[in-house]
Amino acid sequence: MHNRLSKNILIIITIFCGFLMVVSYLQSSVLDPVRYYVGYFMTPVQSGINRFGITVSNGIREQRHLREVYDENLRLQQRVDALTEENSRLRSDELELERLRELYRLDQNYMQYPKVAARVIARDSQKWFRVFRIDKGLSDGITKDMNVLSGGGLVGIVTEVGANYATVRSIIDDESNVYAMSQYSNDTCLVKGSITAYEDGMLDITNIDKNAVFNDGDAVITSPLSTKFLPGILIGYASGISINSQHLTKSGRLIPVADFDNIQEVLVITQIKTESGIITPGEE
Repeated sequence: MHNRLSKNILIIITIFCGFLMVVSYLQSSVLDPVRYYVGYFMTPVQSGINRFGITVSNGIREQRHLREVYDENLRLQQRVDALTEENSRLRSDELELERLRELYRLDQNYMQYPKVAARVIARDSQKWFRVFRIDKGLSDGITKDMNVLSGGGLVGIVTEVGANYATVRSIIDDESNVYAMSQYSNDTCLVKGSITAYEDGMLDITNIDKNAVFNDGDAVITSPLSTKFLPGILIGYASGISINSQHLTKSGRLIPVADFDNIQEVLVITQIKTESGIITPGEE
């Protein structure tokens, strides 16, 4: 409104001054005194008009410039937001690709077993993947007691199955027990799930014969003696193996190969261990 009022005042003054200029140019001796006073009046008025016009013009240009700067900043911010979103999406895609590559390597390591890939869709706690749910179920050939792999090795076993989902209990759960052995010596042990032990990122290893060759750093794999877990699947690596105070057995810790802080994709082995051997459900 200020700019509109300024323009109106400028127009009125311009019209008035134009009238005075016309009078000043009339060729009549009678108007000589008038022309004198008109010229006397017009000089400062024209100077003032020029200054006023310049001020108004500069103000309009400055306002236009500010508007252009604002619009340009808005466009730049929108561009930055778009690039930030695109960068986040690309980073997410890159991480997913790396996980899928890891899953592929895991699949290649256990080519002797048929598998189905699945995504984790829920878990029972906010801290670790103790019990979690996947997006594959009966319609995908999943049944109870199928072994589940991720992150380089064993993560758990299917305990419940629906039409299009399955529940997995991980090996860090307190109820989990896996008969295992040293891949180096074949001496057996029991890998016990323990949320308390996993506070330190480990699991417990027990029931090792006192004469067994079981050393720190040994790869620990599932044993053929297990009634539910298929043989030869990597669980983790032995650590802190020592003889118990009664000198009857050895025990220690296991560093699991899987990361139970972040499981997003898994492989489900579509065979199960039974008393009669390894079978594929539906093909008995």
